[in-house]
Amino acid sequence: MRTRENLTGRSLRLLRMLYEKGSPVTNYTIELKQSELAKELGITRQALNVHLRRLRNLEYIRTGRGFIDVTEKGLNTLGVSVNPAFVLLKIAPKYRTQAYKEIETLATQRAFRVAGDFDIVLVVEREKLDEVLKKIAEINGVKETKSYVTIQTLR
Repeated sequence: MRTRENLTGRSLRLLRMLYEKGSPVTNYTIELKQSELAKELGITRQALNVHLRRLRNLEYIRTGRGFIDVTEKGLNTLGVSVNPAFVLLKIAPKYRTQAYKEIETLATQRAFRVAGDFDIVLVVEREKLDEVLKKIAEINGVKETKSYVTIQTLR
């Protein structure tokens, strides 16, 4: 759905330019209050801010009002691959409703229903591919799978 929500022509041009000049990146966003995060870690908010500032200065995270992004650099530091795997699934028509519900619970980055030779495309972290494939094998109605592991991001 396209919506322009009171954007001027210049704002739209700026948005388009940012999009065209930008490059796709992978990050993970958490929307959690710093007080809640500090409580989970068992530290004060001030101590949390020291750690967040260090991570931000090292470019492992980006922060803003109400969110923290773990950047590609941060993901690489954790050993999480930024080049995902793609898993294509063909589902028997009579099992689709139940299979879709089960697929929604898998540890994927994204899951798409698609039209074409396959019914589902999953985007999976490489490190979780084996786990996801084992769970897919248990889903009733999965007729076929194909997996593709990316080796490099071109654009």
